[in-house]
Amino acid sequence: MPFRGGQVAKALAGSWRVSPPAWAPTHVELEALKPLLIESGTGALGWRRLRPSEAARSPAGFELQQSYRRHAVRALLHERQLTRVLARLRAAGVQALLGRGWAAARHYPEAGLRPYRDFEVYVAAGQHEAARRALEKEESPVVLHVGCADLNDRTWSQVEERAQSVHLAGGQVRVLGAEDHLRLLALQMLRRGAYRPLWLCDLAAVVETTRGAFDWDRFLSGDRRRTDWSCCALVLARDLIEADLAGAPPQVTSRALPHWLTRCVLRQWSLPSAGPRLPRAPAAAKPAPPPPPPGAWPNPIEATIGLGGPINAMPRLPFQLAECFSRTALRALRRPRAAAG
Repeated sequence: MPFRGGQVAKALAGSWRVSPPAWAPTHVELEALKPLLIESGTGALGWRRLRPSEAARSPAGFELQQSYRRHAVRALLHERQLTRVLARLRAAGVQALLGRGWAAARHYPEAGLRPYRDFEVYVAAGQHEAARRALEKEESPVVLHVGCADLNDRTWSQVEERAQSVHLAGGQVRVLGAEDHLRLLALQMLRRGAYRPLWLCDLAAVVETTRGAFDWDRFLSGDRRRTDWSCCALVLARDLIEADLAGAPPQVTSRALPHWLTRCVLRQWSLPSAGPRLPRAPAAAKPAPPPPPPGAWPNPIEATIGLGGPINAMPRLPFQLAECFSRTALRALRRPRAAAG
């Protein structure tokens, strides 16, 4: 277990809960972990656990506290922006759903514990053009999705049918249903190589705050491979950051993880954040995001998910080689004809 990745996991265990367990690292440990927590967006979560300890009064503890304060202020600004975005969409007659970002942050007990940079808005294909026009002059960071590619193993009407109305700034907004949202968060985390520990905290927060009414049959329905990937993501959350999977069926809790998967995640968490990656979207995504630069070396998780492979004990190098070749080939196909001579 890479030392720093394991220490990051230890620092974040239970941090999303109303009463998180205390965390009392030494000053040396805290100084080493501070940049990893802040750069990965988990500085505020680390501060919540650190707050009762003596180390909270150290210079590194102060920086985590400042991270917590910055995220709290930004959360208030983001909510105002999001209210305006949704008002524009409603005025245009667009029935939008929210996922990730604010929709994930609402499962945490305090504003600002889960930072996000943009608003993930999902609309039906028939409303895409109206939504695009409504947001043409909007300066807020909106990512507009046509349907939901990672949930395209169920119909859009089924996704809308399970959507929930929740409170936001005196009004109501619609978010993906808990089962669909958890599946989306799990698949998106793996598609991006699980390089941010915050994404694993999202899974834990959603599972624990929706337990009473969560429909596991719904979560496990759909494409079998994606279902298995999603189960692996939840077991990762349990094994690394102590997510409570009480009530989950054996299909989830008994899923054994290959050693390379856990090692890969902890290795990613041991490195300074390199910024967001550009994963390949599922085949039905419109539009597909630009591929990573030619020759970009995918980690084992990215390669497995990018190629639609199984998560098992087999070596990952063949997947990584194939995914790297695929990225290079895809870039070449997208190159403008003029550039080809």
